[in-house]
Amino acid sequence: MVTAFGKALTVTQTPIPGLIVLDLPVHGDSRGWFKENWQREKMTADTIGLPDFAPVQNNISFNDAVGTTRGIHAEPWDKYVSVATGRIFGAWVDLREGDTFGAVFTTELDASKAIFVPRGVGNSYQTLEPDTAYTYLVTDHWSPEATYTFLNLADDTAAIDWPIPLDQVEISAKDKNHPRLGEVVPMPPKKTLITGASGQLGRALRAEFGEHPWIEYATRGDLDLTSPGLGTARRWREYDTIINAAAHTKVDAAETPDGREDAWAANVTAVAALARIATTHGLTLVHISSDYVYDGTKTGPYTETDPVRPLGVYGQTKAAGDALAATVPRHYILRTSWVIGDGNNFVRTMASLAARGIDPRVVDDQIGRLTFTDDLARGIRHLLHTHAPHGTYNLTGTGEPHSWAQIAAQVFALTGHDPARVTGVSTDDYYATTTGPIAPRPRNSTLDTTTLENTGYTPAPADTSLETYVSGLS
Repeated sequence: MVTAFGKALTVTQTPIPGLIVLDLPVHGDSRGWFKENWQREKMTADTIGLPDFAPVQNNISFNDAVGTTRGIHAEPWDKYVSVATGRIFGAWVDLREGDTFGAVFTTELDASKAIFVPRGVGNSYQTLEPDTAYTYLVTDHWSPEATYTFLNLADDTAAIDWPIPLDQVEISAKDKNHPRLGEVVPMPPKKTLITGASGQLGRALRAEFGEHPWIEYATRGDLDLTSPGLGTARRWREYDTIINAAAHTKVDAAETPDGREDAWAANVTAVAALARIATTHGLTLVHISSDYVYDGTKTGPYTETDPVRPLGVYGQTKAAGDALAATVPRHYILRTSWVIGDGNNFVRTMASLAARGIDPRVVDDQIGRLTFTDDLARGIRHLLHTHAPHGTYNLTGTGEPHSWAQIAAQVFALTGHDPARVTGVSTDDYYATTTGPIAPRPRNSTLDTTTLENTGYTPAPADTSLETYVSGLS
């Protein structure tokens, strides 16, 4: 087969998800040929669509004799394979956990054709011409601690139609003795790290994402996000996503000297470190933000593009964290409000007061919607699993906004108590006799969820979620 010159740069999708064949323009004449083997700008453009996979190493395999056969090896990294000289027959088998496990694709590669092999897809090559050399770019360095998956070259269930029978070719003893498909343990997905695992949102994320070897939950005791050694605390190339549910949320304490230091450390310093790690290793960073980044003076719901004008220290740290998270190429910033979950919160407090016969005074000039952590966790999962466009999204409960006093009255009614026992007061009156620092609160915390809904996820009505939540309180 003679190398085809002058082809246009095109891609062909294969039956194995993520395995992409590229036809490469090769320019040749009597002197030889030239090609752009890897051209990041062209190949990652929308018209071609190759992942911007950030290779860290370039390897070359030289094969002296026709029929030299290597594989089938699935590595825990992406690779981009192309031929420098000669010609090879390639066979790829999906060895990832999922519906396409065991799917096979074969094709020939010469200098005018390359293939992108995603992590976990087994690859094998048989040389069809003498003095064949092929190159491959990879996204991680070899490590003995990494997970590798192997398949027997002669496995009948894979049914690879090798051009040269395997009993006539050069194969290593190791490659001959790999397990057959029915004995292969599929390669699991890349890991997802969820920080703040002991908090209200962290517990909801555990319930949503479940217990799997590739889902890692970390508390502050497990992983210090402000440590100078965070960058080497994990083999970050083994991860795909970080969901940062860790934060300093004590808004009044943030107005004190010690609290200000804690808030900046958790909400800014830690986010800066995670953003740097995510950018360096090509990870997706999910960052949880707050209605406190707004000043609350707008009439009507806030959209994701409204100006950020935080009133207090807590809001300032969250706004700074947003700016840092936005520098990550693959990021989701979720702005939320009035979060309720498994733990101490406003709804539990009101239910307790109602049961103990205490008639509370509750602020009636701060307006917004409750957000329940199970809804927030489902929304995060939706954005990740649908590969929604990266960016900033508002995620709160939907429906009519209410004041804190109105919500308190709802809780009293839902627990069988007289809602008239709740007295509404202004924010200024409520804090008039309070000693110590008080953080300024936005009066309007209502967030518009249209951008999120356009991705196919509509949060539950806050009133309906409140009824369900209260009915589950003991």
